[in-house]
Amino acid sequence: QVQLVESGGGLVQTGGSLRLSCAASGRTFSSYTMGWFRQAPGKEREFVAGISRSGTSTQYADSVKGRFTISRDNAKNTVYLQMNSLQPEDTAVYYCAAAGGVLITTSSGRYAYWGQGTQVTVSS
Repeated sequence: QVQLVESGGGLVQTGGSLRLSCAASGRTFSSYTMGWFRQAPGKEREFVAGISRSGTSTQYADSVKGRFTISRDNAKNTVYLQMNSLQPEDTAVYYCAAAGGVLITTSSGRYAYWGQGTQVTVSS
């Protein structure tokens, strides 16, 4: 079992940057594909970015490509989401999640473990 704790959210102006972190408990972090999702008020949770177990493969939603970067440090049991050029439409609660499969998946149902979320608010 994996417990996930996100941090790094906050209020930022349009065009600003934030780096989210997700710390995982347990000794098997490197065996999980990791993902970041977000959910805005009144909207469904959506995939933002994913990273393979080794960190060599990544995948992004079209809406964040070129602006967000996902990375992981297996020695620190942590996954990151660097968010640049933030826009008001990026405002949401951001969640990290862990999936047991080998391939990155954009489907939230494939992720077995979730953090509690961290709020990101981008002011215009």
